[in-house]
Amino acid sequence: MEHIELFFKSIFIDNMVFATFLGMCSYLAVSKKLATAVGLGAAVIFVLAVTVPLNWLLDQYILKDGALAWLGPEYVVYDLSFLSFIMFIATIATMVQLVEIIIEKFSPSLYNSLGIFLPLIAVNCAILGGSLFMQSREIPTLGLALTYGVGSGIGWFLAILAIAAIREKIRYSSVPPALRGLGITFIITGLMAIGFMSFGGMLTGGDEKPKEQPKVEAKIEKKEIKKADATKIVAKNTTLNE
Repeated sequence: MEHIELFFKSIFIDNMVFATFLGMCSYLAVSKKLATAVGLGAAVIFVLAVTVPLNWLLDQYILKDGALAWLGPEYVVYDLSFLSFIMFIATIATMVQLVEIIIEKFSPSLYNSLGIFLPLIAVNCAILGGSLFMQSREIPTLGLALTYGVGSGIGWFLAILAIAAIREKIRYSSVPPALRGLGITFIITGLMAIGFMSFGGMLTGGDEKPKEQPKVEAKIEKKEIKKADATKIVAKNTTLNE
């Protein structure tokens, strides 16, 4: 149940594009055609699905405070968390190079259409954001880290797929000249983000506990305390007047 909840939450509620607006550069630049959007979205899913669990292992066993305890008690005092950004980016860059080699080998047309934006996945803030959110939210297990990585990638994939399909239809619409291009794309993205906000209560609607009814005994005790305080105040005023 925990895996399912995290999976759907990372897709709809904590969507990388519509909730945190990460990866907007590639989202806007590669969403002109549906085919290129699908290719880049699939690459993002793969990179997030691999790098988030790998970075979880790095964080748990190397980077965080006391993570080197498995080497011996004398290494417990070491804290390598200041290397998180460098290690995370190195892992991401390695996976992006692997994706680039695979796409160039099996789909040269997609490789050419993606152009510079394929190697730029290495510096895509949505990819790094997935690992940093995993670290900040303290995801407890490797399986949950994998679920979060896959869900975040699918969320980004759905976002770029939706905007690419809409932009292909917009070509045949009468958009005002001042809004053509990125103008109408930003407006549509904002409206889609508002729509995704409606998923916010999907998994949290039943979390609130019913409020406990105040006990009658507590009320009686409070009234007695107030009466006792009032009696003390009256007694003090009487002694002062005397």
